[in-house]
Amino acid sequence: MIPVKGFEGKRVAIFGLGRSGLSAARALKAGGAEPVLWDDKVASTAAAMKEGFTVEDLKKADWAEFDALMLSPGVPLTHPEPHWTVKAAKAAGVQVLGDIELFARTLARFPARNRPKTVAITGTNGKSTTTALIGHILKSAGKNVHVGGNIGIGVLDLEEMQPGAVYVIETSSYQLDLSLTFKPDVSILMNLSPDHLDRHGGMDGYIAAKKRIFMNQDKGQTAVIGADDDYTADLISQMRVSHPVKLVAISSRRVVGDGVYALNGELYDATGERARHIIDLKSVRTLTGRHNWQNGAAAFAACKALGLTNEQIAAGMRSFPGLAHRMQEIGRIGKVRFINDSKATNADAARQAMSSFDKFYWIAGGKAKAGGIDELRDLYPRIKHAFLIGEAAELFEKTIGKAAPCTQSRLLFTATAQAYAEAEKSGKEEIVLFSPACASFDQFTDFEARGDAFRDAVNEIAKSVAVAGVQDIGA
Repeated sequence: MIPVKGFEGKRVAIFGLGRSGLSAARALKAGGAEPVLWDDKVASTAAAMKEGFTVEDLKKADWAEFDALMLSPGVPLTHPEPHWTVKAAKAAGVQVLGDIELFARTLARFPARNRPKTVAITGTNGKSTTTALIGHILKSAGKNVHVGGNIGIGVLDLEEMQPGAVYVIETSSYQLDLSLTFKPDVSILMNLSPDHLDRHGGMDGYIAAKKRIFMNQDKGQTAVIGADDDYTADLISQMRVSHPVKLVAISSRRVVGDGVYALNGELYDATGERARHIIDLKSVRTLTGRHNWQNGAAAFAACKALGLTNEQIAAGMRSFPGLAHRMQEIGRIGKVRFINDSKATNADAARQAMSSFDKFYWIAGGKAKAGGIDELRDLYPRIKHAFLIGEAAELFEKTIGKAAPCTQSRLLFTATAQAYAEAEKSGKEEIVLFSPACASFDQFTDFEARGDAFRDAVNEIAKSVAVAGVQDIGA
């Protein structure tokens, strides 16, 4: 745990007692603050009381007594409208903060000469893989590295700050919205496409939240920005003119001057006098596809900024085990390979997976995002057959139309069994791709549970067809 400094003896209101809320409460208490907790769920407040925290109905509280409001990322700051706690805090002149900001303020109190380094990663897609890849490369090079934030371990649950440590932190737009002084040594914005628009009041608000990752950086720090979408390309142009930070553009589609790029999977570093070849990412099984080439370019730029050699970075990439639910090959039954890409919760993420295969049997659906799968029309010819699940099944079949055969399977197990049966008929090497392009909340608690259910379905089908197990290729 990282004890939060700067609030000693002060009362800090905390609303939202999920993972980040309770983590912040423990860290604040360890640092000498008096956290005061509340949640609309009785079970959550009861659990907090059992842990020994002060629980108080914040609707009845005197907000003038609080020094800050710690808001969980899932609680609206501005849209669709500010949460009542935000309104109460602002009316009383109380600062509204998030867990990343508490981390930043604690880090700032560390002596500058041996302050730990921080790498922060955000973007619509690719955050988690890039975060994990950077952490793995640094660890492989012998660094004392801690990985967390919006992935895995909450940022305040990471090990206490020590000289020489490196913190690699995945940050969401919600967390960045609540960050005022966060100043990472290396910041990374992977890409931008419409997402979470209801929480940010539209695309402009979403972009503004993501841009906060660069807000406090200065000349001695590095900003890594993807150049493969219009939103980030515009941002690169703006920042080259107006921002003092060292800017490194990355691309998996084209050559970028003074940047890092991967053409057909071949990674090049062009930040020096001439472009240097680093590694063929196609040789790294866990970095398959153009989207992963961008992840690799970002990871290289970040690790290079932290002083690693080309050889150290390439070696770390080669041994990267990958992440579950992200283009994860979970096994095969006969000649049919199963790819678990449950993390693809929107169409743009699904595009990355679909673009990695010439032909495939597609399992998709769930709770549709704005725009559905309209933007994937150019990829419909690659679909041998679509098996559709969840609330979006009917909508997706209408969208695909006659471009590819469709079956409204509704349930994931049914879709997996039907996809296998259809793929197995060809007698050739085939791909069953589970890349839902939807949120999971209509049938599952989260994308992890959905991905686990897909793996379970594959295992059950393997048993039923009397194939000797499923070779587990992904971690």
